[in-house]
Amino acid sequence: MTVSAKEGFAWIEKHADELTKLSDKIWEWAELGLHEEKSSKIQMDYLRDHGFEVTSGAGGMPTAFVATWGQGKPVIGFLGEYDALPGVSQKVSPVREELVPGGPGHGCGHNLLGVGAMAAAIALKEELSKRGLPGTVKYFGCPAEENFSGKAFMARDGIFDDLDACLTWHPGSMNIVRGGSSLAVNSMNITFHGVSSHAAGAPHLGRSALDAVELMNVGVNFLREHIIEKARIHYVITNGGLQPNVVPAKATVWYYVRAPRREQVEEIYERVLKCAKGAAIMTDTTYEVEFLEGIYEVLPNTVLEEVLAQAMEVAGPPQFTEEDLRFAEEIAKTFPPGQSESYMKDETLPDEMKEKLAGKLLNDTVLGRPPMPSDLRGSTDVGDVSWCVPTAQFSTACTALGTPGHSWQYTAQCGMHIGHAGMIAAAKTLVQAGLVLMTSPGILEKAKEEHRKRLGGRRYVSPLSPDMKPPFHHFDK
Repeated sequence: MTVSAKEGFAWIEKHADELTKLSDKIWEWAELGLHEEKSSKIQMDYLRDHGFEVTSGAGGMPTAFVATWGQGKPVIGFLGEYDALPGVSQKVSPVREELVPGGPGHGCGHNLLGVGAMAAAIALKEELSKRGLPGTVKYFGCPAEENFSGKAFMARDGIFDDLDACLTWHPGSMNIVRGGSSLAVNSMNITFHGVSSHAAGAPHLGRSALDAVELMNVGVNFLREHIIEKARIHYVITNGGLQPNVVPAKATVWYYVRAPRREQVEEIYERVLKCAKGAAIMTDTTYEVEFLEGIYEVLPNTVLEEVLAQAMEVAGPPQFTEEDLRFAEEIAKTFPPGQSESYMKDETLPDEMKEKLAGKLLNDTVLGRPPMPSDLRGSTDVGDVSWCVPTAQFSTACTALGTPGHSWQYTAQCGMHIGHAGMIAAAKTLVQAGLVLMTSPGILEKAKEEHRKRLGGRRYVSPLSPDMKPPFHHFDK
């Protein structure tokens, strides 16, 4: 690596307290997907104050925006998120204490993700300005990653098409460039309509929508044996009726269908819909399908992953304190026995990485990139971006090893210095990688060539219809 983002690092360090306060505000607000009004506004205002032109409403979402600085090529983008999860509200405490009873919380660290990526965009602007270099920096404020895949709506509308490369990160428990792909997803509500009646006095006159939901679920559970091993199907019943002595005239089940490839999702999705049709026939009900989201698997880019791995070495790991370690030790006491050590059993990590983690609760070293990255077990709408433009991502340690994602323990650590330290390390990694791409046309061309090869003549075709609107109604404010 021939350049070092010294000016960018200096800007991040100088503004670290400001950035921490921004992330803590977003952590405190903990707004759900598509309703991140305050969280998006505070970022847009900050970006405008630092010389970026900001346009909101990307992809038909008021809380989505694009911030742009500079001119000409190359055009490097950074992805940020700021949506929270329902039900994981938590104080900064190593024991269970809800901040808002039953409320949402940042159990995936998106308060850190957005501010860290935004900081990198501004720091890269400062670096380019001081060096007098051309280029365009873009930061994308992306809503609803947790549930309705805001980036998919943005990708459908061509928001990322002018980029030369795109970078992002995610809070985790390791400083690592994971690489690999992810699972593609379809998400939908299935609502059955029946006929209500007195459940004891006239059950023969009723047609239970809840029966239809339950029969559909039984059919899907039998279907699991006959789909590919790496596919996943999950559901929750979001409306099962109002009280037991009334035959439910309406019932709704929310489904996720996942698989390693987009075409596999489509095939399994059609079979799940046949289970809905069969359940409706059996119960003499009708049903309707509300398609909520459809996203692609991640298209990896090893060229960009290597850039990130080298940038992480230059930027360095998070700087944890003794207080952080004590907090991590207390948090670990809430885990089931052996959970903190479970990462040592991760067969996707080479032995040299496991050695760096041995005996630690906080990953305070840089692990780099595994030589044989494994695919993620989860899903992300970063996948849709990766089909439009060369894209790569990494994680930094913002939580203690063994912390489960989407948990109150995760929320707690993302609102204090453990999370803050990981966010600052991520911002430095991103600005370093961004500068390398801005000043290395050969690397950018190699990344684009790899992208073309992985596409193999295919092109991105959004699973979302041109007139489909984001499901703003799904979470009431």
